[in-house]
Amino acid sequence: MKTAIVTGASAGIGKATAQLLNRQGYTVFAGARRVEKMQDLADAGIHVHALDVTDQASNQAFVSDVLAQSGTIDVIVNSAGYSAQGALEDVSPEEAKRQFDVNVFGLMNLTQLVLPAMRHQHAGKVINISSVGGQIYSPLAGWYYASKHALEALSDTLRMEVKRFGIDVIIVEPSGTKTEWGGIATKKLLEQTPANSAYRDIVDRYAKNSGFSNFSTTPDTIAELILTAINARKPKTRYRPTMLLRCW
Repeated sequence: MKTAIVTGASAGIGKATAQLLNRQGYTVFAGARRVEKMQDLADAGIHVHALDVTDQASNQAFVSDVLAQSGTIDVIVNSAGYSAQGALEDVSPEEAKRQFDVNVFGLMNLTQLVLPAMRHQHAGKVINISSVGGQIYSPLAGWYYASKHALEALSDTLRMEVKRFGIDVIIVEPSGTKTEWGGIATKKLLEQTPANSAYRDIVDRYAKNSGFSNFSTTPDTIAELILTAINARKPKTRYRPTMLLRCW
């Protein structure tokens, strides 16, 4: 039986992926900060762990436990992440740093920890959940886009480094998914933009007229896309769903 790690598994794409891989017969280890949101996963037989990807000790404890219980790690789906919304002038240095701590540094630290096991077995799939934002840019999400651009560059580099060990590095680029991510991002955008901000008008217009409420893709759709990438004998470097999204 193959073993899969899924991060960000308390909601959205991470939870849907953990559930799908479990149904496919994988031994799934699901990690997230909000353990209380994963009781349904535990009830389904998935191993649930508290995980803060920005904490190296938390990452090490998680991987050590997976190896102690299963002995192998065949797949890691790095789904943990969030979006720091706001005009670049308004986003604090602390928030910008946290964006990279979660979306880039924490993700890569966890990946570093699983690579020795994958090298030893000369096989493995590293699935990094990026975003269409890893290829484009627009107002009010500069730090988020920057983190995803960085993740894509690191993923492409890692792919070249570990290919000879039988490890595939695959980027999945959701392009708007119906999850709680959108509501959280809009809330943070409004909260973190000062009332007297020079950009308050476009922030209010964006939140009112579009925001993240019109995404059409479901987490289950992305989970199926991830499964397609995992099952591919010669996977593509990038997988993208189709999307219908009203622009502002």
